[in-house]
Amino acid sequence: MEDMKLVEKVVIKPNILTNNKRIFLSNIDLSLVVYQESVSFFDPPFTKMTLSESSNSLYTALSLLLVHYDFFAGRLVPALEDNDRFEIDCNGAGVVVAVAKTSSALNQLGGLLAPKPEFMQLVGFLHDEGEQEVKLENKPLLHLQLTQFGCGSLALASRYNHCVLDGIAVRDFEKNLAALTRGDDIVTLPNPDRTIFKARNPPRINHPHFEYSTSCETDDLFTPCGKSKINIEHCLAQNKNRSIYLSPERISSLKKKALEDGKLKKCTSFQVVAAKIWKARSIAMKMKDETNNTMLFPVDARRIITPQAPNGFAGNALVPGFARASVKELKDREDSYLVKIVQEGIERLDDEYVRSGIDWLEVHRGVPCKENSFSLVAWFRLGLEEDVFSWGKIKCATPILIKPGLVILLPGSESKGGLNVCLELPDHQMEEFCKLLMEC
Repeated sequence: MEDMKLVEKVVIKPNILTNNKRIFLSNIDLSLVVYQESVSFFDPPFTKMTLSESSNSLYTALSLLLVHYDFFAGRLVPALEDNDRFEIDCNGAGVVVAVAKTSSALNQLGGLLAPKPEFMQLVGFLHDEGEQEVKLENKPLLHLQLTQFGCGSLALASRYNHCVLDGIAVRDFEKNLAALTRGDDIVTLPNPDRTIFKARNPPRINHPHFEYSTSCETDDLFTPCGKSKINIEHCLAQNKNRSIYLSPERISSLKKKALEDGKLKKCTSFQVVAAKIWKARSIAMKMKDETNNTMLFPVDARRIITPQAPNGFAGNALVPGFARASVKELKDREDSYLVKIVQEGIERLDDEYVRSGIDWLEVHRGVPCKENSFSLVAWFRLGLEEDVFSWGKIKCATPILIKPGLVILLPGSESKGGLNVCLELPDHQMEEFCKLLMEC
């Protein structure tokens, strides 16, 4: 896509002036002050819409939607009551939308079901030169890029600050956006009130929290006047992302093997795949036997906490569950044992545990665990491919790139099913990981 050209770049604001207010950010939000990027692909519009018509449809829908999501049109600012934390100023500053064209056909990108460095061009006009020197409070919280390919296909890429929404809330946002482009009513009204996730006063830490870490390479994220130290996106663009396909038959055989000794009554596809990835990755990376290795996985706390989060909760309610074991255990113990540890990582998350974790973050201002760990995200559960915009139905959606320390489970092809396991490892480790993942 060497001839990618910018058609226009605009700022979209709420079409009705909203009340200026500030949104409290919970400790869960503040542990995720990083930008996320993903892209959805579309076949050529069945309505024969032009790029101008598609982009105008997007602009109009966004301006309507931002009346309800006025916090997305705001900016991160130091909190009035505590300069050491951020909150969102709903000041109507707006979101950035770029529209681009390329003569390249969509099929020239090859497979679309897993991230690849080439996708970086689909957010290329959302990155400004020198932006790493810009203070966070001056950065838009949402950027979108609509790209038309020479064949007529479209790509809608997003870059948003994770502290605003988690994956489930992003799914609601996208469903609402799609509905408004079609001229339909909003599907789910967002509720951005995060005070239900506020830390207790005084904090009560009643559990060890191996899912969090006090060390962070981007400590400036917790300093309201901080600047980005490195251009992370540029670094990521130098990497190669890989994916390994797990067929439904392969997943079924993993479940069968985990249940064959009778130590487990039941298990899910996610649990057995997670245990297998955890084991294979730890061994492939040649970790020492005595090393404790931690696998994190998001668990939705909306219905775990008391009182429960309201319908349409628009914030971060995905908290890290974890499985932790020594590398020797991962090498030597049976599959049922490892799956059980994964299950326990989910089961330990009750209201008290979640609130203890929030209080831990209040005291330590930490982030999801960084030491000898990785995060496993079940993207396939989001169901983003179901959305229909004015220009057509999403054919597939994927993150732009996989960051180091992250493994993402994406849906396989519509005809074959299964899962794509996407991660980044050096070549020699990747070869070993694939072999271990596919062995019985």
